Amino acid sequence: MERLNSTEAARTWINGSWNDGGTKRQAVSPSTGQPLGYYLDIGPDEAQLAIEAARTAFDTTRWPKDRSVRSRALFELADEVAKRVDKMATMLSREGGKLLAQTHWELSLTVEWLRYAAATALLQTGGRALEASPGMHFISDPEPLGVVGVISPWNSPIILSVRAVAPALAAGCTVVLKMPGQTALTNALFAEAVAAVESLPPGVLNVITETGSIGASMLVDSPQVDMISYTGSTKVGRVIAANGAKTLKRLNLELGGKAPLVVFDDADLDAVVPQIVMALVAMNGQFCCTGSRVLAQRGIADRLRAALIEAYQKVRLGESEDPQAQLGPLIDKASVRRVDAVVAEAASYADILVRGGPVDEGPLAAGAFYRPSLIEVQDLSAYVIQAEVFGPVQTFEVFEDEADAIERANATEFGLAASVFSSDTARCRRVGKAIRAGHIWMNCWGVMSEHFEQSGFKQSGIGVLCGPRAIEQFQEIKVYAAVEEPLTAS
Repeated sequence: MERLNSTEAARTWINGSWNDGGTKRQAVSPSTGQPLGYYLDIGPDEAQLAIEAARTAFDTTRWPKDRSVRSRALFELADEVAKRVDKMATMLSREGGKLLAQTHWELSLTVEWLRYAAATALLQTGGRALEASPGMHFISDPEPLGVVGVISPWNSPIILSVRAVAPALAAGCTVVLKMPGQTALTNALFAEAVAAVESLPPGVLNVITETGSIGASMLVDSPQVDMISYTGSTKVGRVIAANGAKTLKRLNLELGGKAPLVVFDDADLDAVVPQIVMALVAMNGQFCCTGSRVLAQRGIADRLRAALIEAYQKVRLGESEDPQAQLGPLIDKASVRRVDAVVAEAASYADILVRGGPVDEGPLAAGAFYRPSLIEVQDLSAYVIQAEVFGPVQTFEVFEDEADAIERANATEFGLAASVFSSDTARCRRVGKAIRAGHIWMNCWGVMSEHFEQSGFKQSGIGVLCGPRAIEQFQEIKVYAAVEEPLTAS
């Protein structure tokens, strides 16, 4: 299905069929500002149809009861996504602005995560049997929680959707997946893969696209929805938590991040600098684990500062499909203005080492491009240290010793990820253990596996995704008890 420059609008997938409801809108490339195609932006009617379809599928089909059906469907979905990796990666690169190599990696990893969930569906998790005392037997049995609303972000819409959708389906839940309007044409390609899975009953997985938040709010408020899995900002996560409490929703939230990159003076700078640069420019700085803070020990600070200044001044910007580009555009011009305002304000209280900014001239001027900025600041209360900027803006801070590094690393409300660079592995482990974050990278950045959990500490989230514990997030535990002889009052 080729959607580029077509008048045909990408549709949503509800209850096992394509839905023509919603408002027709235009998808635009952040690299060029040019239209890519059209999509249907759902409204409350379509959201309600999707909720009811998921509820009916959970209550009336074999899906919650038959793990072999679930595993087969997930393996089939993995195969269908695999067939479309190149097309989906290209479209995601054009719509979202990420470099093509990054979107291709993301889609390939999505296939592996689906296959992992398919295997997990066949495993017994969380259940046990015990004769607690003579003649008194107990069995605990995990059951699917029910209908799950998954609300995914625009920065990595497929893999971050699948990260929640796959274990939810493996557990036996049904899903309404609310995807962002910024990547609507990519969403439609994923929905095509879903539509091609013959073993997936109608209503089990519904894929809707929304630019605003009416449908998302309906998922959070609906008594027919048992759980919300949301990836996005901490601010919105708090709203979801408050509103979801009205119906006692179970929540799985992966929220904001402000990842510190702690560099000790025994680190190998030749190896560290490329890692730090990648931690900032990957996904154009629009990633919850973006390495937005560099913490340098004083003995190495001058050399590291100089190396980063040189590196960021040389970063090559380019359209998302430019193989020579290191940094693509932000998602839109509004984001460029927002990020630039943060850097401009920082000039009043910090030392701007590299003043990035919008690209206003030349062939890239029509796109939402922003050159990277590096800002030196010691005041831990500074906005640029405390806020998730969501763009290629990095702070540079100097610390004295391990205790100072740990205090600085823990100084924000976030706790999603961190990196520690040192030739002393024991130090990496020791400092990593003291940093309150769910993912600690030692002498690296951004390394992830479907075999291990992803979680956030502090204000970075609730619950886990990926790994063997992910399926448990979408299950209830029911306990059965039996006695060999009936209990009596005596």
